[in-house]
Amino acid sequence: MQEQSNTIIGDIKEKALNKLPQIALLIDPDKLDEPALISVCKSAEDSEIDFLLVGGSLLTSGDLNATVNTIKSNCNLKCLLFPGSASQICSAADGILFLSLLSSRNPEMLIGQQVVAAPYLKKTKLEVIPTAYLIVESGKQTTASYISNSNPIPADKAEIAASTALAGEYMGMAITYLDAGSGAQHPVPTKMIQKVREFTQNPIIVGGGINNQEAMQNAFNAGADVIVIGTAMEENPAFIQEIKAIKTRNA
Repeated sequence: MQEQSNTIIGDIKEKALNKLPQIALLIDPDKLDEPALISVCKSAEDSEIDFLLVGGSLLTSGDLNATVNTIKSNCNLKCLLFPGSASQICSAADGILFLSLLSSRNPEMLIGQQVVAAPYLKKTKLEVIPTAYLIVESGKQTTASYISNSNPIPADKAEIAASTALAGEYMGMAITYLDAGSGAQHPVPTKMIQKVREFTQNPIIVGGGINNQEAMQNAFNAGADVIVIGTAMEENPAFIQEIKAIKTRNA
């Protein structure tokens, strides 16, 4: 068995303990062709991105396996799967966020998809990271909330998010992910991040609607350990400079 310091979750926890801000880049296989993906991989390494997330709530035209293989051939960063369903498993990745949508009351997203995925994961060498996944209201319905058939946590109900995150920690989950969703009109509120930080010792990942330095810094200041950038990079590859600036400022 690997020692925790040699695992992805061990690295995330160690950086969180030392108050080192982490940034992950979310790659949607539907949205980047191979040349664009290779370019993003090189930029990610240059900007000191900590790791990559690959996946989406709904994959249509993209090829998950091809995307992961291209990343592994052109980038030394760790590649974690961020699956929207049990079908989004690729053994070539380094690990997977084993998501349970705790903000939902839909049993399929709480445990159903996980039961389907488990025997496939057992056959791989992927590092499986139990993750309490919480969708947060962001001003509009997102693909994640629609596909999961679940109501997001209201943005002004920080205590619900905090209690849910704590329940996830008590159930043995290793990480908490607060997600406003791809293309969110506004990010997870800082008051919610602060409240979740009060309630759980687990590392906190925050994503959705973070598209400028101020939003990134606010999330870190509120207690986020990892910020996920997705749409901002898809719409503006130059956003990588914003990431570099944040990493330099918080080094």
